[in-house]
Amino acid sequence: MMMVQEQAILKAKKQFDQMEAAIRQAASEGQRIDRVERDLWDRMLGIARLMLQGYVDLQGRGDLGATLAYEGRTLNRLKSLHDRRYVSVFGELLISRMVYGTRETQKLEVIPLDGRLGLPDSEFSYVLQEWDQSFCVQGSYAQSGQTLQRILGIGQSIHGLEDRNQSMAQDVTAFRDVQPMPTSDEEGSILVLTADGKGVPMRRDSTHDAPAQRGRRKKDEKAHKKRQACVGAVYTIAPFVRTVDEVINEFMRDRRHLQRPSPQNKRLRAELTRPLKGIEVNGKERTFSWFDEQVALRNPDRSKPIVCVMDGKRALWEMLKAHQLKAVCVLDIFHVPERIWDAAHCFCPEGSAAAKAFMTDRLKRILEGDVGRVIGGLKQMATKHRLRRSRQKQLDAVITYLHRNRRHMHYDECLARGYPIGSGVVESACRHLVKDRMELAGMRWRMEGAQAMLDLRSVFLNGDWDAFQEHRIDENNRKLYPYREIIESLYNVAA
Repeated sequence: MMMVQEQAILKAKKQFDQMEAAIRQAASEGQRIDRVERDLWDRMLGIARLMLQGYVDLQGRGDLGATLAYEGRTLNRLKSLHDRRYVSVFGELLISRMVYGTRETQKLEVIPLDGRLGLPDSEFSYVLQEWDQSFCVQGSYAQSGQTLQRILGIGQSIHGLEDRNQSMAQDVTAFRDVQPMPTSDEEGSILVLTADGKGVPMRRDSTHDAPAQRGRRKKDEKAHKKRQACVGAVYTIAPFVRTVDEVINEFMRDRRHLQRPSPQNKRLRAELTRPLKGIEVNGKERTFSWFDEQVALRNPDRSKPIVCVMDGKRALWEMLKAHQLKAVCVLDIFHVPERIWDAAHCFCPEGSAAAKAFMTDRLKRILEGDVGRVIGGLKQMATKHRLRRSRQKQLDAVITYLHRNRRHMHYDECLARGYPIGSGVVESACRHLVKDRMELAGMRWRMEGAQAMLDLRSVFLNGDWDAFQEHRIDENNRKLYPYREIIESLYNVAA
């Protein structure tokens, strides 16, 4: 019986001997190294597949006797072996095993060998699933499938990869709920919250969306619709005290300050407004509820100042107010120069020294906390110069923007306390988390697939990929095989 179980291992040893002979022959013939390397890789995959099959065979068939007591009932060992396909990173295996239940036509209640091996609920191994999705969260399904096929020789459909992406993403919430918080010595002294919106191109839903536009589209009319994902980031950081002149230098000379502290324990997330368990949930609401949780966990005694840096989107500030997070509110400074340039070009030629001087003067005064007088000065200039309608409209937009956000523009106080005044972290997240994957050429998403990808991609970018995989495998085994301890004890008795 043992010899039969070890047949796959014996075949693997034979193939290894053949590989050794092939190496010696290649050396005597002076073959090109890349050809030898490819041949070795193909042979190693074959040997590894046989060794894995040998490991499975050595576990037996899961025969624990004619009957099995489980949950107060007696289950029968069904007569025939049940085969199961298992696709590993080395290739496909066939696993034959005994099963226990009441009869063949009913549910298979206990499968000892599956529990012993910890097999996943799909045909694809956990390792292959992880490798698949680590490629898929970075590139298209088609490209990922082609890459894995070139490496492993395993063909997989785009539809299958997409399904496994959504299946894996179902475990993200449970993983997030059990993540430990950083210790105090790993954190900076300022807790920062930041959020922004980024559009995801969606497929047209024939049941809810208007018919697709036919013929030539109007100016600024898009061929497809987008749905906003609310991107959030939470991190801590050390204070960074700067002068107004230092900030101006960074803007005007595009020079990064060399001593800038780095964000600590940065966590990213992106949420679409979507149906969840039959109820429409708001992406912004979910993101700011997560902010609530992070504040409670990472700053429970409120000893750290909380700073929220965002752009001028009113919906984001209203959501912050609704959640009563009591943060120092800061308008992202990187959006302000764009508006000041618009104002400068109402009075000065674009690219001129006068426009640069105009912009530098107003930005400096705003950073010094003088936004009210800047607004007043722009109004006076508009009256004095009698601008034409288009320029007046442009200037009015700048004045409105500054007036609406002035309560979030106390930059002088923030700089003195070392608080961040730019939302570069979330701006970067909008690009890395959303745009770089969700807006690849020709991409169109359905709601479930888009959120699944955003969830997995956030886990990947947060540096939690390995921990997430270990967590989901443990949890899946616990759910799939609640009888694992029972069969382990029986296996030990049999041994």
